[in-house]
Amino acid sequence: MRTGEPLPSMGDVLALVDTGRWHWDTAAGLVTVDEVAARLLGLPAEQATLTEAQVRARLHPVDWNEITGVVQLAVAEGTLAEVRIRIMDDRGRVVRVVRSRSKPTFDPLRKAYLLIGTLQEVTDPTPGTPAGRRTVTGDWRRSREAFLLDAGRALAEARSTQEVLRVTANLSMPGFSPDGLAVFGVAGDRLTIIGHHGQESDTEDSFSMPLDTAYPAAEVIRTGRAIYLSTPQQYQARYPLTWPLAERFGRSSWAFLPLTVSGRTMGTWMAAFAYPVAFTPDERSVLTTVARMLAQALTRAGTAESERALTDGLQRSMLPRLGPQRIPGMSLAARYIPTGGGLQVGGDWYDVIPLPNGRFALVVGDVQGHDVRAAGLMGQLRIALRAYASEGHRPDAVLSRASRFLYGINEVDPVDPRFATCLYVEVDPVGGVLDVARAGHPEPAVRMPDTTVLTRQTAGGLPLGIDPDADYPTTRMALQPGETLLVCTDGLIETGGHDLDTGWQRLRSILERHEGSLEELADALVQAVHGPSSHHTTGPLIDRREDDIALLLLSRRTEGRGAGTGLDGVRASLRRIMLTVEQAEPERVAEARQQLRELLHDWCSPDQVDSAVLLLSEVLTNVLVHTDAAALLEAEITDGPQGRRMRIEVTDSGDDLPHLRAPGELASSGRGLLLIELLAHTWGVAPRGKGKSIWFELDESEIPPDRADGVAVSKPPEGRTTHEGRKPPVGRKPPVGRKPRESRTTP
Repeated sequence: MRTGEPLPSMGDVLALVDTGRWHWDTAAGLVTVDEVAARLLGLPAEQATLTEAQVRARLHPVDWNEITGVVQLAVAEGTLAEVRIRIMDDRGRVVRVVRSRSKPTFDPLRKAYLLIGTLQEVTDPTPGTPAGRRTVTGDWRRSREAFLLDAGRALAEARSTQEVLRVTANLSMPGFSPDGLAVFGVAGDRLTIIGHHGQESDTEDSFSMPLDTAYPAAEVIRTGRAIYLSTPQQYQARYPLTWPLAERFGRSSWAFLPLTVSGRTMGTWMAAFAYPVAFTPDERSVLTTVARMLAQALTRAGTAESERALTDGLQRSMLPRLGPQRIPGMSLAARYIPTGGGLQVGGDWYDVIPLPNGRFALVVGDVQGHDVRAAGLMGQLRIALRAYASEGHRPDAVLSRASRFLYGINEVDPVDPRFATCLYVEVDPVGGVLDVARAGHPEPAVRMPDTTVLTRQTAGGLPLGIDPDADYPTTRMALQPGETLLVCTDGLIETGGHDLDTGWQRLRSILERHEGSLEELADALVQAVHGPSSHHTTGPLIDRREDDIALLLLSRRTEGRGAGTGLDGVRASLRRIMLTVEQAEPERVAEARQQLRELLHDWCSPDQVDSAVLLLSEVLTNVLVHTDAAALLEAEITDGPQGRRMRIEVTDSGDDLPHLRAPGELASSGRGLLLIELLAHTWGVAPRGKGKSIWFELDESEIPPDRADGVAVSKPPEGRTTHEGRKPPVGRKPPVGRKPRESRTTP
């Protein structure tokens, strides 16, 4: 064609490139085709108007059904409708594959589609041959886009290198899918394998080679350009030295693509096929896109794994390695679980500190926040606490100094001040005595030998770092043989939408039901709030927050006798609590009453529980009113051949012994011992080396089967001596079923 000559008509141009034209009106049900389109449909090469039935007879049934969906989608999106169609002969055999491209429109008045488009033969491998394993039905371009979207989403959700490789191995590419893959990386000047699929696991060492080796993966890393090998002959001719490495796998085609991130080739992705692949431009486009997404996913996974390793190592390095802790007569278990997401590092910690006096200290704390700053402050605070404790300071002094230390850090950085909660327990392993100081931290809990669980109320102060002059009073308690102490951060209690009350109830049920070692109990507690079963025990709050978990379990082993078992008629302790009520803390009388009620939670007689609480309140109040000393409460439930008995003893340092007397009707005092005389089964006053103790006991009541009124009658122990003829005080009647008392004063 010379310059200046008129352009040929559109029909002539389309005929020259073997492209036919067609027009389809769905309302009339007619399809108009030109000579080329008629020939491609297997009809005489002449312009004709055909019915939909005539055209449908020439198309594969599956393709005809898919055309409708492609057209509707194109109209909705305002795009071209592109579809590949298999043309059938009179015997139902596929004679060719054509590609149709059209611009459909919809007429709402006629409710019909109007399509004008082109038809062109696609040069594909012969259907039925190994190379013809490809999807030729439907809109291949849209199938490819859908595949890439799905692949991108799956790779973006992979969190580790192994997950990325597993997702890549399971990708089903449109029309062709590799049955083997390998991801190569670089270590110095050598080629390494990051991961593989469909290869023998003992072949990794064979592919470790210098980068200047004549191997496709190494060449891709050196040049940054993809390599496509469609046949084994092509592979062998191009890379004869390394062909034996690929020959043994029996593949027919290979694609080696660069894994490029930020302009740097970080590795090579090899996709191997068991059948010949021509690697058409469309196929290369899909492989290239997948390689780019794979490179990004591997980079993200590598970065996440590095961060997890760094933060986990940082957190673990700040926590003590308990190892086989040798504490005479005691067992110890600890757990730390990062559950808050993000960097997996936070401010929770625990510690076990040997003390100069032969004792040791348990520390559990939580710095505000869940970030690197919280972890850094946690490390500093842990070291400070360990230093103060190693100097031999008492628990209250240790926390006071730690609070002043954290307050000073906050003054240096006032933009982001942090506080910390902490529980410090000094443990005497010989006597089981615990001195507890608390700074805004959850209360400790004790699991008793009969699996009863009580939260031990302890005195406390402000969280560390708020007030440099804050006081942290110390509470003394005793850990009896067979008892287990639990101290933890609030993550163990409040995770999963729980508050302190419901969270403790969840933990209480685990502690009461568990049977096993201390290590197994620690695992059970963590699984209850962090494992799969935790989804069935969510709390009442909408906020299902997650937080780090740190916990310590300390158990005092029993010596020679099972918990709660009486040997040779000797009563064995089932439960025991100790509580100190200072003169300046009268409010702790209410705490003592609550502790006693929890101790007697399964006592068969509610009236006896009320009586015990009343008597305890009287005795404690008498100490606070009539002496200048503190009151030490010891409440114990023992078991023996005749059943359970509660014993409550209050000790003080006062020298004056109380005496039983009959006060007048208008007297304002003097009725405490009278109430004990009436309600207790036995009681006494015991002088000590310095001070005295007042004690009383009640035996558990039973309901005899012959009592129709259901009134509980106490069961007197065998061998109890009685004093006949004693009269009760004026105006008083002895309780039903009670026998007279023994001697009341113990020398």
